Amino acid sequence: MRLRHIEVIQAILQTGNLTAAAASLDLPSTAVSATLQEAEQQLGYMLFAQGRGRLQPTREALALENEFNRLYDGLEHIRRLACDLRQHQDPPLRVVCTPTLAQQLLPQSVAALRRRFRETPCSLSSQSNQAIVRSLLLRDCDVGLSLEPCEHPAITGAALVQGKLQLLAPHGWLQPKQKYIALQDLAGQTMIGLDGEDPLRRLLENRLQTLRPAPLIQTRVQTYPMMRSMVEAGEGLAVVDPFTALGARAAGLDMCPIAPAIPVTLYALTLREHEASPALKTLLEILTEKAGALLASQAART
Repeated sequence: MRLRHIEVIQAILQTGNLTAAAASLDLPSTAVSATLQEAEQQLGYMLFAQGRGRLQPTREALALENEFNRLYDGLEHIRRLACDLRQHQDPPLRVVCTPTLAQQLLPQSVAALRRRFRETPCSLSSQSNQAIVRSLLLRDCDVGLSLEPCEHPAITGAALVQGKLQLLAPHGWLQPKQKYIALQDLAGQTMIGLDGEDPLRRLLENRLQTLRPAPLIQTRVQTYPMMRSMVEAGEGLAVVDPFTALGARAAGLDMCPIAPAIPVTLYALTLREHEASPALKTLLEILTEKAGALLASQAART
């Protein structure tokens, strides 16, 4: 199947008829029809059937649509890169992080980077840990920032900084100037749970389930920032990573570390074969410095 076949099929999928597809491609309707027929002949099955005044995609066409979309995403990346090269810009720096790190740490770090690399385009997004690994392997990003180590042989993880899991509670729940809370003190408490395969979640919940009575978890959410929002809404207590806990007191919450301490490490994940650009090296230096400063300030106020 050639690229022109894919362009025609994609246009028909989006518009639902030959005339509109031809207009979107700036081609005669006869050319679009002939290209579709050629593609179907090569494939050996129909891609569209007439119905309800539209061309209805067959099961095979729908199965191909996701792959077409991925192809077009790749083409769009090539177009942007070609445009950057024409304008003599630096290669783009593509960063993906967990939702927790997208709240403060990454925006502040990229703002600092921009003052030193003004001509470097940046692409920032937040994804789950599994999606970060997938993006790296597909070469859709240059670095992934995660609170989870990666065991994939093609990926290396550099530890940038370490903090501690923190308890978030409604204002007044903790004693004034309380320095920490023992895990046993959470027995029987109403808490917000975390869904998914997060290793910190598994570690924490294994420990919580040994308490008697066990904490009551009636609500589960997908991210640590959502856990914090539920605490702010008065739905219970939550144990979160130290980056989610940043600014919790200013938002009216009580906060203190768990005892015994449960460490949390910030990792920078990259492909082993990938050579870091000057901008990426600088970003990692800034991230390490800013994360260390934020966590040190958090510990000083505890």
